[in-house]
Amino acid sequence: MADASAYTPPVEDYAFLFTDAFGQDLVARATGGELTAEDATDIIAGAGEFAASVIAPLEAVGDRVGARLDDGQVRLPDGFAEAYRAFVEAGWVTAEAPVSAGGDGLPGAVRAGLGEIWNASNAAFALCWLLTAGEIHALDAAASDEIRETYLTKLVSGEWTGTMNLTEPAAGTDLGAIRTMATPRDDGSWAIRGQKIFITWGDHDIAENIVHLVLARTPGAPDGAKGLSLFVAPKVLVNDDGSLGDRNAITTVAIEHKLGIHGSPTCVLAYEDATGYLVGEVGGGLAGMFIMMNSARAGMGFQATGIADRAYQQAAAYAADRLQGGVLERPAGTPIAEHPDVRRLLLSMSSKIFAMRALGVYVGDLLDRADTDDFLVKLADFFVPILKGWTTEDAIAVTSDAIQVQGGMGFIEETGAAQHYRDVRITTIYEGTTAIQSNDLVGRKVLRDGGATVSELFERIDETVTQLRGFDHPVAGRTAERLERALAASRRATADLLGFAASPRDVYAVSVPYLMLLGTLAGGWMHALAAAAVLAHETPSETDAARLVSADFYGAHHLPRVHALAETVAGGEID
Repeated sequence: MADASAYTPPVEDYAFLFTDAFGQDLVARATGGELTAEDATDIIAGAGEFAASVIAPLEAVGDRVGARLDDGQVRLPDGFAEAYRAFVEAGWVTAEAPVSAGGDGLPGAVRAGLGEIWNASNAAFALCWLLTAGEIHALDAAASDEIRETYLTKLVSGEWTGTMNLTEPAAGTDLGAIRTMATPRDDGSWAIRGQKIFITWGDHDIAENIVHLVLARTPGAPDGAKGLSLFVAPKVLVNDDGSLGDRNAITTVAIEHKLGIHGSPTCVLAYEDATGYLVGEVGGGLAGMFIMMNSARAGMGFQATGIADRAYQQAAAYAADRLQGGVLERPAGTPIAEHPDVRRLLLSMSSKIFAMRALGVYVGDLLDRADTDDFLVKLADFFVPILKGWTTEDAIAVTSDAIQVQGGMGFIEETGAAQHYRDVRITTIYEGTTAIQSNDLVGRKVLRDGGATVSELFERIDETVTQLRGFDHPVAGRTAERLERALAASRRATADLLGFAASPRDVYAVSVPYLMLLGTLAGGWMHALAAAAVLAHETPSETDAARLVSADFYGAHHLPRVHALAETVAGGEID
């Protein structure tokens, strides 16, 4: 039986992505030469070693034991607090935080790799840092000097953790329905009253304080989203000298009993005139919160990639050892990994995961460079909902296939295969469902500019097709042909979508298929770039040959989905 706690970080893939796949050293470009791809690979290797030895062994423990609410305080399983302290002491929190917030400011391409590694090793644990990272970005953009000094510094150091408090019993996707009220006090603070639900890592015992970022309505504020403001509300109040004081009036009412991520406490919090402090301007809450949400949405792409890879690694290890039945045209004693359909499943999983991984690096790099070029700003913004939506949807399929490879053993909880399937299921829901991502994509990114950004993206993919045609290699030829045909289908689908502009129901009825079309196309592009980089090597290695097989498989088995999805888009709403 495969060891469910084992995890091997994909260091070689990241070395390739940082150095070769995109035609240059992404890390050196992003840092002005302060860091290189080699440095970044060392960072990824170090993170992988830490994750495999410290965090990964707690994944099954978190699933089995889970978080519990004990007399108003959430308790995590043994080992979580020690692992978090080790995570902080190793400098991983500060390393990823932006320089403007007091962090080391690792570039986005490297953060993509770290995000995958933390989530592959233990997604429930990684959510704590993911939310803290998002709050760091939000406070860095909008907080006053006093809030920065009191709260942001402690988040960047890792001493305190952060949360995002949006959802209420009657306000989920519709944030304009939020009714939590914040009333000003004479001392400049605000009294917050209301209830928040589904608050990830909303209470725990692994850090001495939790900084809640809360959306609330103020007296006299207009209805809807424009009436929302953003507040910092600590679990434990902070004295003037920076020491911790009394517990704030925030009560953990309950923790949710969930399908997966049991080691991540999802809390119901009651604010009973709790003390909070305004972040930014009154009425500017949604803009501030969206900074955190966009950070979290990109993080969901990394989480999906990580969980999918962990599931794949376990399935591949099982298939490499399992003997069952004679394997067609192979000698006796050949493991099931060589059964044609099992091999298909494994290649299906690994080729999707590489595409997800490469797109994460690409988008991370875009986000780093967005302020250097107006088009890059649009392209980075364009890709965030695709990264979040496509990777999470396909990660569910990957974790399902991982169970299939392991057969009945995969369906048994003790093997650990089912945990990945359960854990990943939430990724298409939180931080905005796939439909929320696709509505943003078509409404704000495609229709608003008449398809200009997506057309420019298609032209860039065209350039890769031309590059591949310059190689005298069968995989290059097949990949170029398949990608060119998928591009043509994508252009037709885009034209059809734009043609529905006067009929919004038609647009939004097919927005998810359109997002999945672009995600699948982007995955094919990532493989095409990888193939071009490999074929440019003077002496191909065994890994190079495997990358070509992966690109060929993706083009034959996954890229054809673009054509079917284009047909779906053309149909609009069926009534």
